[in-house]
Amino acid sequence: MALIAIEEHWNLPELTSAVKALPEDRGDPSVVLDELGDNLERLDDLGDARIAAMDAQGVDVQILSLAPPGTHPLEPADARTLSRRANDIAAEAVGRHPARLRALATLPMADPAAAGAELERAAGLGFVGAMVYGRTAETPLDDPRYDDLFATAAALRQPIFLHPQIPSRTVREAVYRGFDPMTDLALATFGWGWHLEAAVAALRLIVRGTFDRHPGLQLVLGHWGELLLFWTDRADSLSGVAGLDRKVSDYVRSHIHVTSSGMFNPALLRHALEVTTPDRLLFSTDYPFQKPAKTDIEKFLTEFPTDEDRDKFTAGNACALFGIDLTSRTEQQ
Repeated sequence: MALIAIEEHWNLPELTSAVKALPEDRGDPSVVLDELGDNLERLDDLGDARIAAMDAQGVDVQILSLAPPGTHPLEPADARTLSRRANDIAAEAVGRHPARLRALATLPMADPAAAGAELERAAGLGFVGAMVYGRTAETPLDDPRYDDLFATAAALRQPIFLHPQIPSRTVREAVYRGFDPMTDLALATFGWGWHLEAAVAALRLIVRGTFDRHPGLQLVLGHWGELLLFWTDRADSLSGVAGLDRKVSDYVRSHIHVTSSGMFNPALLRHALEVTTPDRLLFSTDYPFQKPAKTDIEKFLTEFPTDEDRDKFTAGNACALFGIDLTSRTEQQ
């Protein structure tokens, strides 16, 4: 049984420095989470230590993605430069370990035309998709200026992973303040805010009619669907108001894949299987922010109702979505 982990992060130090140098109203304080424990050491490594960690977990393939916030907070020129730099480094890492690594592209979303061009370039380098966030400065992902990017992604069969993002400063001030600084940050990020931001961004894409215009577009959400799977009954009521062709839940089942993100709770699995279909579920550990042991993973995999469903989750769905051929893998050290 192969195991493909699709939300596994790495870090580009010069990008982190650029984000930290931004004015407070444009920066992303969540970058400090990269420095907790041994996260930074693990994020910076794209070689032997990462492969050893995969072996310890029983993971055959990692799909690399740059840690949040990507290049989204940067000015267009810096975003273009550092996105290209990040993608070149990731491509080199995949080239060194072609049997063990794949990668999602980083896109300069501050420049929509350049983002589309970089997606095309990355696809040519063998990238299997791209990771984006729900907002670039104050521009939401569903803004019409990104429509050409989605058209490109659909034409190239490049899935778009929509990763959680810290709420805007205005929202943080109104909703997530009032505790000590670290609790404020945790509440606005991994404790709650990140996931609402991602769910709202995905819902806005649906309501905007993005998937009607681009029926081949596929979206990936982490953390068992970023709460969206738990509220489709209410979200379906948006369809008539927004003039959509289908229910929101229908779009979820046909255009959205969800990953486990290291949250190996059988109750979450059971709910996901009730709301969507087994061919929409993907394995991920959210490395290095979650570090499940091999025994934790193996125990969780016994919770699937059938071997077929389990095998789809561990590798089959990822192979189909990202075009990964495990039968032709050859390690080149």
